[in-house]
Amino acid sequence: MNRAAPRTAGGWTRLRRPFPLLCLLASALWLALATGCANFPFGRGPGQTFVQTKPAALPARVLGNYFIVEAEQIDGTVRRFLVDTGSTATFVSQNLAKAIGQRERDAAKRTVPVRSANNGEITLETVTLKRLQLGEAKFDRVAALVYDFEELSAHLGLTIDGLIGFPVFRNTLLTLDYPHAQLVIAPHQPGAALPRSAGRVAVIAFNNEQGTPFIPVQLGNESFVVLVDSGSDGGLQLNPVGLHPRFAFGPRAGTLVSSISGDRAQQVGRLGQNLLLGTHVVEQPVVDVTDQLSSIGGELLRHFAVTFDQRRNYATFTRDTDGPVRIEPRRSTGLSFSRAAAYWRVLRIVPDTPTTQLGLQPGDLVVRINGEPVAGWSYERYAALLASAAKVTYTFLTGTREYDVEIPVFELVP
Repeated sequence: MNRAAPRTAGGWTRLRRPFPLLCLLASALWLALATGCANFPFGRGPGQTFVQTKPAALPARVLGNYFIVEAEQIDGTVRRFLVDTGSTATFVSQNLAKAIGQRERDAAKRTVPVRSANNGEITLETVTLKRLQLGEAKFDRVAALVYDFEELSAHLGLTIDGLIGFPVFRNTLLTLDYPHAQLVIAPHQPGAALPRSAGRVAVIAFNNEQGTPFIPVQLGNESFVVLVDSGSDGGLQLNPVGLHPRFAFGPRAGTLVSSISGDRAQQVGRLGQNLLLGTHVVEQPVVDVTDQLSSIGGELLRHFAVTFDQRRNYATFTRDTDGPVRIEPRRSTGLSFSRAAAYWRVLRIVPDTPTTQLGLQPGDLVVRINGEPVAGWSYERYAALLASAAKVTYTFLTGTREYDVEIPVFELVP
């Protein structure tokens, strides 16, 4: 349920977070809804962290702007995690919790009663992971919440076993290297000099008081702070309150955005001003206008290798190339979908687009794309189609009747 890729906007309903129900209100505590996803009420990181003297590197996969890694755990199974710097909590599936959770004699299960965005109440179980392994880096007694990742896994087309929050890495140097698709975890070097901004490297101090990194950025002559949020697939989420942004295009209605307050129609546009990220220039970025805290997500972060030092509270943003960062246009057919194995369900038709003239309705079911069953269209493949195709043929199902509709692909935001 989110837009399919950095160059598309109409594949699936776009999620500000990968799992909207995790941004929740606990009965006794606020689970920090505005700062990314959740403030964890029982511990901000592992009991012990073990990293060898040399960095531990793991291959990563950047899928739809999410940063995903695989690692073998103490039960011998290989598990897949989304790394989320915008979350103060760590979440694991029920299966993983059973496999590596700490079993304490006579200990009753602890749960957190929560209220979801639609005011329904659910309860999430707490668990302490005996050991979380990311290659040669090992984290003992990690506090986590148990969550069902089935919907996110179905959306991405691969099983997600957990989400690792920012505080887990508090005793390490954490690098999310998007261009080279790798996660690097290194030990702190006592007495090491603080890096300096130079050339392709920008060093930016961050505020970590909420357990997530907030950095200062500049738009035109105005400065403000943004959350560095690898758990968001978006680029710049901009709350314009107190600012005076100028737009080169829009903002206009886009796809659906799921957030802590429920689903809302996206407002998206391209700024007429550059964003300064330290010494890096992001040229007239595409932005999602939000009433939440401003943030930068994977669409923008994917241009950098980002290193976080939580002891000294600084981040380095490193690029392989010179010149400004350019965000590609967002392409769309004007349809937002939720995805199931046998069909995709239309959730929204973007207003004021060619698609609104075709008589389609939310709830309509698509069973084939360009003649192939939707089961054969992975997240990445469909994203590539929208990035390059001039039109897409969808086969809709009504009762037992199938019919084709050819829809042009257009630039939702040039």
